Amino acid sequence: MTASPMDTVAGLWGGELPAIDNLDALNKLLRVLLMGLWNRLARHQNRNAPFQMIRVDAPETREGLASIAAIRREEVIGFIEGMFGKEQGLSLPERARRALEALAEAGGLLCGVSEVARDPRKPASADDIAQTRHQISELTEICEREIHAALLSCTRARPRMPNSVSAAKPTLH
Repeated sequence: MTASPMDTVAGLWGGELPAIDNLDALNKLLRVLLMGLWNRLARHQNRNAPFQMIRVDAPETREGLASIAAIRREEVIGFIEGMFGKEQGLSLPERARRALEALAEAGGLLCGVSEVARDPRKPASADDIAQTRHQISELTEICEREIHAALLSCTRARPRMPNSVSAAKPTLH
């Protein structure tokens, strides 16, 4: 629950910051990653700034369904992996642990939808695709709430970390 922005940025390059010869280029990189991305993510620690997944405009086709399911899965799994970093387990508050379990389950469902939608041997009518897209929209809202709940729970628990509940890293599907 105490992540270092510099360690996180270095993790994007396998643990080492990239070699940059130009000080202006380094400053720009740090400004974008730290002050832009990191600070935007930090805003979601506020109850009044809920997390939102990216909005995707995909066609009402098998390919569109597969694409949106894959994007949502990447967002969910990316959040889980970002939460754990290199750790195999963290001491998390109970609400954050439950949120991560729900997100891991959602990631598995989204993976399954993406795989089925990409398989031309599986039947899929236009109505099936529309219904599944609606269900993905509902699952997206659930994932957004769970991500926000995990962030708020960890934010509230930070001052009293010894009272946290231990959690193993959720199984990713």
